[in-house]
Amino acid sequence: MNAPNKSGWKPAMQVSEDGLHNGPSTTTGNRALMLEEPLIFEIGHSQTTGVDLPEIDDGAPTRLAGLERSEPIGLVGLTEPETVRHYTRLSRQNYGIDLGFFPLGSCTMKHNPRLNEKMARLPGFADIHPLAPQQSVQGALQVIHELGDWLCKLTGMPSVAMSPKAGAHGELCGILAIRAAHTARGDARKVVLVPESAHGTNPATAAFAGYEVEDIPATAEGRVDVAKLKERLGPDVAGVMITNPNTCGLFEKDFREIADAVHDAGGYVYCDGANFNAIVGRVRPGDLGVDAMHINLHKTFSTPHGGGGPGSGPVVFSEALAPYAPLPFVKKSDAGEYHLVEEEDGDECGPTFGRMTAFHGQMGMFTRALTYMLSHGADGLKQVAEDAVLNANYVLRGLEDILHAPFADSGPCMHEALFGDKDFGGGLSTLDLAKALIDEGFHPMTVYFPLVVHGAMLVEPTETESKASLDQFITAFRSVTERALAGDESMKQAPYYAPRRRLDETAAARKPKLAWSEPE
Repeated sequence: MNAPNKSGWKPAMQVSEDGLHNGPSTTTGNRALMLEEPLIFEIGHSQTTGVDLPEIDDGAPTRLAGLERSEPIGLVGLTEPETVRHYTRLSRQNYGIDLGFFPLGSCTMKHNPRLNEKMARLPGFADIHPLAPQQSVQGALQVIHELGDWLCKLTGMPSVAMSPKAGAHGELCGILAIRAAHTARGDARKVVLVPESAHGTNPATAAFAGYEVEDIPATAEGRVDVAKLKERLGPDVAGVMITNPNTCGLFEKDFREIADAVHDAGGYVYCDGANFNAIVGRVRPGDLGVDAMHINLHKTFSTPHGGGGPGSGPVVFSEALAPYAPLPFVKKSDAGEYHLVEEEDGDECGPTFGRMTAFHGQMGMFTRALTYMLSHGADGLKQVAEDAVLNANYVLRGLEDILHAPFADSGPCMHEALFGDKDFGGGLSTLDLAKALIDEGFHPMTVYFPLVVHGAMLVEPTETESKASLDQFITAFRSVTERALAGDESMKQAPYYAPRRRLDETAAARKPKLAWSEPE
């Protein structure tokens, strides 16, 4: 029996809607060191401030030229300790790569070495301005130039555009260069072919650039149907966008044959390089006939990833498309000086399609990526790809006997292992398994992508996970899979132990509440 303490508080068992006992309730809603945190508007008050400010004479002159605020701003006033505690408590409810394994398929959430961060914060990199005189930022321009040289050598391509800000931005850059090349020769082609195994941004990018998009089916083994693609090639096809390795986690072994066929038909080959981490140092896309390919620095070369940025998606070009690459770009003079080529006329610039962005690129991402490359060297980057592929195959073989692995017989996978929800009982779904995995302490894998597999679960361990961490993940994954196969309906309410229970994701998407308002 629970006896009341001196304050009169008496603990009671907290019973959730599903009947599970989650421990004694508390007056604060906190659970030991996992603190329940209200919104910042619910903590502070707009009528107070966290600092003491001198009184202002309403009639005193100001330098605001008549632009003084006419009504309260509505921001809450908090002391510094209250502010720091609020955001620290929120951070404890977050999950990141520094906390545990992040198995998102096709996202390559690898460890970001702290050396990279130290270099990016050096004065001269962290504090420069995009409009600074070029003579005052020669070191930064050299970093951009050297990084571009590494990217060209690793891909076997002669040219690179460094200004695209992310993967999808890089895709658009490549497609615009393809369109400019066709326009220059008076060839108004209207169709871009996109295989089913490509990233979802590929068809969106082609459509955004004004092209009609047509799908190319996949074979039973999860690769591009080369015969179907060849049948569709014609004078209206501007090019093809292929993800390699593809989203089924497989290498497109017929890529060279596809590229030759597209070139013979007068088109260009765009390769989605988001999965370059699986082949860096092992395969040069230029040798496969690629004309343009974006490279996610925040995937292959360990720069920070997530939350919408900061991203960087340089694009490498073949000799055929290099003249149409965007401005600006860094050029090194015979005297060893670096400068930006920013004008469309002149001997230094070809028939470019123009600019992708006002300024050159993401300096912090460039510095981090080059640091990563120099730390590893060419041989080290080759080992990165080998270890990433080894880890993915370890996960595949550790789960294929209990989970449906549709392409397990297509040969070794590359960077990621793909599973489906076949034979789940009790009406359970991939989403239920993913939510149950949260209770095991893991961020869920990518779910319901790619669309070619029902209830898809895509796991990418990257090269930075140890065998011990993979064994722990496989054990947890097998446990929740056994429950799903047995039809354990309690999984439909998971997660039970996260800071928040399962949310109505459909309502959140259709009826989002993006601003706080005072309760009526």
